[in-house]
This record gives sequence, structure tokens and C-alpha cells, in this order.
Amino acid sequence: MSSDDRQVWITGIGLLSSLGEGVDAHWSAVTGKNGPVIDEDSYAPYPVHPLVEVDFATQIKKRGDLRQMEPWQRIGTYTAGLALEDAGLAGDLERLDKMDMIVAAGSGERDADMDQKVLESTTGENANKGHSNEILKSELRPTLFLAQLSNLLAGNISIVHKVTGSSRTYMSEELAGLAAIENAFNRISSGQSDLMLIGGANNAQRKDALLIFELGQNLWGEKFKPIWERWQQGDDEHGGLVMGSVGAFLVLESAQHARERGAKAYAKLTNIESGRCARAKGQAEKNLTEQFKAMSGNVGEGAIGIFSGASGCTKADTEELNFLQGLSEPLIRSYGSLLGHSFEAHMPAGVALAALSISKEEYPAPFDQAGREVEADGVPEQILVTSVGHWRGEGLALVSGVEPKEAK
Repeated sequence: MSSDDRQVWITGIGLLSSLGEGVDAHWSAVTGKNGPVIDEDSYAPYPVHPLVEVDFATQIKKRGDLRQMEPWQRIGTYTAGLALEDAGLAGDLERLDKMDMIVAAGSGERDADMDQKVLESTTGENANKGHSNEILKSELRPTLFLAQLSNLLAGNISIVHKVTGSSRTYMSEELAGLAAIENAFNRISSGQSDLMLIGGANNAQRKDALLIFELGQNLWGEKFKPIWERWQQGDDEHGGLVMGSVGAFLVLESAQHARERGAKAYAKLTNIESGRCARAKGQAEKNLTEQFKAMSGNVGEGAIGIFSGASGCTKADTEELNFLQGLSEPLIRSYGSLLGHSFEAHMPAGVALAALSISKEEYPAPFDQAGREVEADGVPEQILVTSVGHWRGEGLALVSGVEPKEAK
């Protein structure tokens, strides 16, 4: 078997976000002039990128399955179905039976109404701790407790879409999405797997999640601005992320497997590197520099496309920008300006958009006017997708065209 047979092809893409549903809607939004979709009222003062209206029942057919899922699980299960359809694998039980899966997932969502009842029963003049126990007995359903398990997303995908090969779930925000892609890349490259479904989901429309990230002083609490317009270089106290509801799943497979079933590729994953540090000043930049050096043998000459996963959090973005400005002619596009920041789903979404750009031989215009993103003179042949977590984790993925050209 030749090394070309073990190339990692991206043959299916599922995307769901505020920009719409599917590859066409997303690429139209990314290359159009309509700008991001923002809700600045529902969770004021914090803007969010809300999920587009979607009929989940078109992918999740059974009411019972749909009813027991939390919103983030619905987003993920639905988007996984889109990826399988796009790859021509939906309903192909023979191949789905052997398909491996890696999911990047957070923990479950709180039942805010029940939390409020418990708080009201334990505070104030009418506090009654005995009553709070009755509330927990009657309203803390077993399914609510079990929904805190991160691997239920993978379980739901397996049940709904019949993906029944091996299954693995990673947790750890942005680093989870990066790890899912890296693990899939390594397993396919080494011959341990031929066909994999990977991805993640994030529900931004959660008061509990907004509270958690604001307690860490991570949110942008002003009128919406794109990523690079939220801060000035050297201002470590400003900036912040705007959460986005996003589902992003990819079908990855070996080139040989794809050719044998007649599948076309959007692009290929050429390399991926990851790491983490304590985030002392300069450490993240050093990690990125070393990672790029490790993959430099696969990087061609000329301008390189950059699909940056920058969050808007100043300290992390400053380190990334220092690294990017050390590259030759980096054509930066921070896709979080359009999608919002989606944590576990963010890196898969960036790789998906990069693959679309490669396959369509089109590069989007700058997403903001801060001057860090410049117009492209032509279309880059390779795109580097960055993942610098708002708190921890750094990584790079290199996306290239397939040879000979067999793109969708």
C-alpha cells in the first residue's frame, strides 16, 4: 500500500450555525457581504450568535430520541447526519457498521427552571430546605442526571444514524476538537482506521454557560464587533469572546477507501500538531512556532491562507497574532467573527471551512476592518487552521488540495 493511499481525505461536511444549514449556506455567508447574525437582546449585555431555525425531526426521526436530548446533543446529532448525507453514507449500513467516531463534547446543560426553584426554596424569609428536597425528588429526573455525561452525544449519533464502529469522546473545550481531529488523522494515516466521523457541538444560548465564562472574565459584554476590532495590541485587559451555537462534523477517510467507493474529496488533511502550556507570556507563541516548524516540510511556497480560530480573548489572541505575523504573507481570516466562538466545535468548523475554500478555489474577503486581515491576491493552495484556546491548548492543522484534483 502506497503512502498516497493513506492520505486523509475530507469527504463529508456537516455544518449548522447562525449562518444556516449545510455547506452551501455557510459558504454563501462566508463569501457574501451580509455579515454575522447576532442576538444582542436576549442575553444582554452579552451578544451571541443564535442557531438558525431548524427542524431537528428531519434528521432525528423518533420523537422519543429527540425528546430526551438536550439542545447541544440535538445540534450535534443533527449535524452528524448532515455530514453523513454529504459523504453519501447515510443509510449505508454496511459501511456505517465499520465507521469509527470521535466526538468533542462538553458536559450537559443545567435545568435553569429547577435551579431557580431550589434557590427560591433555600433563600429569603420563606426558606424551607425540606421543600428543596421535595423539588429534587420530583423534578431531578434520571435522564437529567445522565445528560451530564459527555459521551451521550456519541451514543445518540450511534442510535440515530447507526454509526456503530469504535467510539471515543474528548472533553476540554477547544483542545477537545483539536484532539478529535488529530487522533482521527493519526489513526487513518497509520492504517488503524479507514473511515471516521468526527466533530462537536456547542449551544451558546445558555444562561448557565454564559455565567460560567463570564465568571472567568472571558465574555465580550459590549455592542458586537468582529474579533480583531475588540482589542488593540498590548491591551491585555480588553477583548472577549462572543459565543456561537455551532455544530460541525467531518467525514474523514483514507484516500484508498474513498476511491474504492467512488467518493470525491473536498480536500485533504496534510498535517496536524497540538500541544498545551501554562500560558506564561510567550509560551503559546513558542508552541505554535514549534508546531509550524514540525510541519514545514509539507508547506508549499508563497502566501498561505490562515483560518484563525481566535476567540477574541486578548491574551491568547496576542500570542497567536505574534506567531502569524512571523509567517510569510499570512492571509488571516478569523472565522469566529462570523460563527461566534464554539469551543469544542470550533476547530472542526475551521477545518470544514478551509476544505470548502480549497475545493471551491475561492478565498473569502477580510471579515473585519482592523487591518490584520488583508485582501488576497489569488487563492492560496494551502490553508493553515489555528486553534488557540481562550484558556489552554494550542494547535495547527494544514489543509491542502487532493492530487490529482478530485474535489467535489
